[in-house]
Amino acid sequence: MTTHPPKSGAWPGVRTAIAAGAPALVADAVLALDEAGRREVARELPGHIGVAREAITARDRHRGVWTDGGAWIEPMRVAGAGVLGGAAAVATWLYRRDFTRWRRPLDSAPLLRVIAARPPEWQADLAVRLALRLRGSRAQARDDSMPLALELLRRTGAVPPDHDPLMTAWVSQPPDLENDPLAEHLVPRLFEAEGVGRVLREDTVDPPSWDAGRHTWLGALRAAVTAGRFAPEPLADGCVRRFLRGGSGTDLRFFARLHEMLAPAPSKEHTRDYLRLLPAAPGPVAELALRQLRGAGELSGEEVEEAVSALLFRPEGKLVRAGLTLLDQAARDTAGDLDGLAAALASALLCESYEVRERTVRLAVKHAGRFTPAGAEAVREAASVLPAELAARLSEAYGVTAAEPEAADDFEPGPLPPFEPLAREPFPPALDDLTGTYDKVSDGVTFERWLDGFVRDPSKRPCPGRGRVYERRQWCRLEEWTEALLREAADPGEEPPVPEPERAPEHARHVVGVRTAEGDVEVDFGRLPAELRESIAAGLTERGIPLGNLERFTEGPPLEAEVLGVSIMSSGHWRGRDEKEEEDKPRGRLPDPRHVSPPHHAMLSRCAEVHAALKAGTLPPYLLATPTLTSGHLDPAELVARLEGYERAGVQALPADLGQALLRLPREVDPEVIDLAGKLTSEAGATLTRWLADRPEPELRVDWSHAGGDYTHDRQKGEHSPRLHPRIRIEPTGSALIDALLSDPCPWRGEDDGAYMESWRLTLPSDREVVAMHLLPHVFDTWGRPGYFHEYVAALFSQDGPVGEAMALLIAVQLTERGMFAWPERGRLLLLGAAAAGCLPAVECGRQLGLALRRDVTKMGHVRPALEECAKQGAHRQVWEIMTGLLPVYLPGSDERPYSGHTRALSFAIDAAGWAGTPGPVPAVTEAATRKGASSFVRTARALHEQLLGGQEQAAARTRA
Repeated sequence: MTTHPPKSGAWPGVRTAIAAGAPALVADAVLALDEAGRREVARELPGHIGVAREAITARDRHRGVWTDGGAWIEPMRVAGAGVLGGAAAVATWLYRRDFTRWRRPLDSAPLLRVIAARPPEWQADLAVRLALRLRGSRAQARDDSMPLALELLRRTGAVPPDHDPLMTAWVSQPPDLENDPLAEHLVPRLFEAEGVGRVLREDTVDPPSWDAGRHTWLGALRAAVTAGRFAPEPLADGCVRRFLRGGSGTDLRFFARLHEMLAPAPSKEHTRDYLRLLPAAPGPVAELALRQLRGAGELSGEEVEEAVSALLFRPEGKLVRAGLTLLDQAARDTAGDLDGLAAALASALLCESYEVRERTVRLAVKHAGRFTPAGAEAVREAASVLPAELAARLSEAYGVTAAEPEAADDFEPGPLPPFEPLAREPFPPALDDLTGTYDKVSDGVTFERWLDGFVRDPSKRPCPGRGRVYERRQWCRLEEWTEALLREAADPGEEPPVPEPERAPEHARHVVGVRTAEGDVEVDFGRLPAELRESIAAGLTERGIPLGNLERFTEGPPLEAEVLGVSIMSSGHWRGRDEKEEEDKPRGRLPDPRHVSPPHHAMLSRCAEVHAALKAGTLPPYLLATPTLTSGHLDPAELVARLEGYERAGVQALPADLGQALLRLPREVDPEVIDLAGKLTSEAGATLTRWLADRPEPELRVDWSHAGGDYTHDRQKGEHSPRLHPRIRIEPTGSALIDALLSDPCPWRGEDDGAYMESWRLTLPSDREVVAMHLLPHVFDTWGRPGYFHEYVAALFSQDGPVGEAMALLIAVQLTERGMFAWPERGRLLLLGAAAAGCLPAVECGRQLGLALRRDVTKMGHVRPALEECAKQGAHRQVWEIMTGLLPVYLPGSDERPYSGHTRALSFAIDAAGWAGTPGPVPAVTEAATRKGASSFVRTARALHEQLLGGQEQAAARTRA
């Protein structure tokens, strides 16, 4: 049986210091131990990990202090570093999994103090072992492994091991090459270690003006070279070695800047190295290599041919042009034929840049006589892919050069898919079983049948089982209102008072989080510098945050670390004055209209109105707004008959019910019905007569003016979507329900927005563009919107009313959606369905697509295949109309730079115009075609413009014939 020597009494003192959560006390206790005491503590430490964790966590919980639960870790690490015997054991102990935490210790002095008490050889061994443990992981970026290893290497003077993560850790810290003892060892390794270039990819010689005090590595190296500590030649050679090893432009950016800063004198000795960089090195590296070669003196014939071949095969137009200049110079300086450069010259003819191709043709014509028949043939073969005008110029010097025949356009559009509108059937009768269906009214038709049955037949209102509807302050769901209606009908007057809203505490606790150069810390408000406290206080006051508890903090010295940023974390909620007043408005059980969509709120308002009439004993015998068709429409003659019944019975119309009835009337009404309505004598009858005589038409538009490419944060979902403002304008009608439905939807999604979306069309069956406006706040939220959102848009094709910007944008965005929750096929079916139904605002759809492209909502690479597929399925004329709306807003203005997407749009427009056979110029294309230059953008615009003019002339000729 193993026996342990008796305890010397060392452990209780160390254990007490650990329990206090004070690393400095632990260091004092450990340093006071003798050899026997250290062995005793070393035996006890591993088994004490769980005890220490639980003890300190329980202490903080008892004090009511929130921490990250890691206050016990640093004392345990300090104790182990002071008592464990071998350096390997200490290295393992310091970074065992139990000690994982989310931030570095605030003070490493106690740990360094106990390590410094060890023998120098032991410390150097530990320093090397800790350096070799570095892996560059995210976990190590949060702990102190990197700074501790570097600090111990500096203190001990140990030779740093050859370890790439150690290098990346070193360059991740601000440089101090003048005083850093590691610089002598590690600067030469900058060019060998992987990852250094990526860490320093944003480094510059001089820091930006807004951060002038920051030290950069390039600046530090320049100062060290100037001071004579490092010679520039080995550093420049190191850059070249790093270039030759290869890598991406990001990995080599720092070394290219360093090479440029060192500006080594060109020399013949390095010619071969720089030549090797020309074919495949990243562009900036190839450019500096070319500069070095130009300054190195005259190149041999073989070296010139190698350089020219390498440059002319590169994709960058700048380097290709440099290669052409070099080829022209070499051709003048070289005697004999140029067959050795024929392949390089042919490759330049394949360059995407028209300017490069045009210059290559001029150069090829200039030196045509220097090629043998074999070399000329190589040039002729490459020239077959040139545009016709360039091929014609080359053929004069090299013989017949047939341009590649254009592929025959075999486009044959199919017929548009047939459109099958939703059936408009007679509306089904009122429900009989109200109690069994009150919680199944999410469908709009079922809801209308339920509400109709409730008002018509009091005998069908038995109370459902026990519910909790009265415990809620607001009723945001139809199911809550239908339950409340049944309960009120069964037990009149038994509804308890509306519960009081929950209020945030008057003095919520606020903590100031300060981001410093040393990390994130939480401090008392009073410990900040006075001017910063005043700034924070002013900002909090503007936001309505109570300052009473903040002002009670005692004054103290400012933080030593530089303050980089401040965040306010609160344990309570605060509200601005306007928000509080809005939330405190009396609404009964109705929710704040800002928190639900207007069509949803309209359905709730009708329930609330019936509920209030039931309480007051003024419930009508039937409702006015119950539809007569499943499309949501109401027969005008039926509404007149219902109002006549009200007048005979002396019943007053419910305001929301009447407003909903008016919105369900068709846009065209027989004159006989209008005459009958004019004979009504009630106020509701007069309202109907005015509506039929002059139905108000809202002004609708989609406002992108505040978007500007920015994104607004969805407050509920934590998502981002393009900022968009649907605008609905109408003169007040006197009906609260109509005015609410015909007003601007909220541009962001509220807490209960989007509910009952499939029923919104029934609320506004004759105003589908208004429904589209209410759908717009959801169109960019592919994550949060219903999975059948496209069906809600397609259902509007069967409704009535004009279509405009909202419908166009809904179709345009879904046509080009990409991502996990997007179905491109659905978007195409939407466009095809709208085209077949005759309700596709094609030009406007194109304009909205252009605006979406402008704001980076979609890409031209997504637009073209979607439109091309729609054209193949029969919408080719509509696709051209879409392009006529897209081009004016998408093409760059005269003061803007064209990009490849603009050229692709013009190229697709050429195809679309050919498919549609539509003549006539487009002003935006005409303007682009008349610009100076011969860029791909301008040439494509000219080709489209000429095609459109040709189509116009052909149409005119057919008309004359």
